[in-house]
Amino acid sequence: MNARTVSVPLGIICAILLLAGLYFADAIFAPVACALFIIAIVWPLQERLQTRLPQLLALAIVVALIVLVFIVFASVVAWGFGRIGRSLIAETPRLQGLYEQATAWLETHGIAVAGLWAEHFNMRWIVGAMQGVSARLNTMISFWIVVLIYVLLGLLEVGPLARKIPGIVSSEAARVLIAGGEQTAAKLRRYLWIRTIMSVATGGMVYVFALALGLQLAAEWGVIAFTLNFIPFVGPFIATLLPTFYALAQFESLYSALFVFACLNLIQFAIGSYVEPRVAGKALAMSPFLVLFSVFLWMFLWGLFGAFIGVPIAIAVLTFCAQSPATKWLAQLLGAPEDEVKDRR
Repeated sequence: MNARTVSVPLGIICAILLLAGLYFADAIFAPVACALFIIAIVWPLQERLQTRLPQLLALAIVVALIVLVFIVFASVVAWGFGRIGRSLIAETPRLQGLYEQATAWLETHGIAVAGLWAEHFNMRWIVGAMQGVSARLNTMISFWIVVLIYVLLGLLEVGPLARKIPGIVSSEAARVLIAGGEQTAAKLRRYLWIRTIMSVATGGMVYVFALALGLQLAAEWGVIAFTLNFIPFVGPFIATLLPTFYALAQFESLYSALFVFACLNLIQFAIGSYVEPRVAGKALAMSPFLVLFSVFLWMFLWGLFGAFIGVPIAIAVLTFCAQSPATKWLAQLLGAPEDEVKDRR
């Protein structure tokens, strides 16, 4: 048995153990991953400020800006979801009645499973799920406090760590770490910028569509589409499902609800599958399989935050793999398909 035959199953075992460790120690590693992502985003500002101001003053300004962005974003999310949640609770009797009519219609057409669903599922379950999400959001305060502490300490260590690396590891390893880190940070900044622009565009189009259709709470639906668009695949699906339920209650028409669902999915598809890939370009090109796999893998490991951070982690892994000749093939294999790359040129 040669070394390569042994290394493949050994690598698989190590990967499984690593994922298991990340799953069971999510309270430790998830804040670190979030802090590294934030550090990659804000480091250029920190570096520019500390060339003109004392380091601690520059750090205080950057941290204050981070806290301000968190507060504004959290306030917008709480406002949108809070108003939608209260409105859905008020519409619960009407939604329940529509659901019972639908199950009765299905039973008259010989679909017996509708009766089984009626026993175990009702619209109060949806409202309860949304209230559970709200309660979970309240428990995330400690998570963000830990993240902020990591960011505070990490910004102080970026410069000294970059100077220490060449003296600790070999020149090739130092090149991979430094170049990989710089390119990863640049790609993550571009990823977040593009994601923000596309989220604003999605939220604006959803708002205009809801306003033109006469759907109540148009601004709130735009806010929800904006915030959930930061989570690939999962977020846009939820952002189309909630207005569909609300349209069913408001218009009391299945066809109107299906029309809303189809149009919202068309908006999400046009921006996510056509506009965003062409704006992002080749630098952020990844296999669609890898994007989907990253979202669901990290969502399984770390929940909703994992669904958001999964794609940035994949970007970081591919960027570091591209720096070394031994792993460059992996970056090429999991990059965008060749026909997509040619189309974007």
